Amino acid sequence: MVFWGRIFKDHLRERGFAKKWGLCYPFAMLTKNKKQRIIKEVKVHDTDTGSPEVQIAVLSRRIDDLAAHLKKNKKDKHSRRGLLGLVADRKAHMKYLEKKDTKRYNALIKKLGLKKTS
Repeated sequence: MVFWGRIFKDHLRERGFAKKWGLCYPFAMLTKNKKQRIIKEVKVHDTDTGSPEVQIAVLSRRIDDLAAHLKKNKKDKHSRRGLLGLVADRKAHMKYLEKKDTKRYNALIKKLGLKKTS
């Protein structure tokens, strides 16, 4: 079914209906290469993909992309709900990192340019 959906979307794009029906939204806002670059900047060790620093950095990028999308599409309430979930996840990771290791938390805050959690 997923394969057919992709063919149908491509068909609509070719016919010019994609923009009219709102299918021009990029389905993968954070590509694999972008994610790898983010991970490379903040990783703690060579094979790091799940440390709080990496997760916070990836979530921050997704939040920035989604916020930019919502500035253009003010009535997109479904994406706004997703944004709130991402912000809550990032806040939880930041709170965890602050509790476990304050020095790493402060370094990450400085590097990403984020505000401290309250």
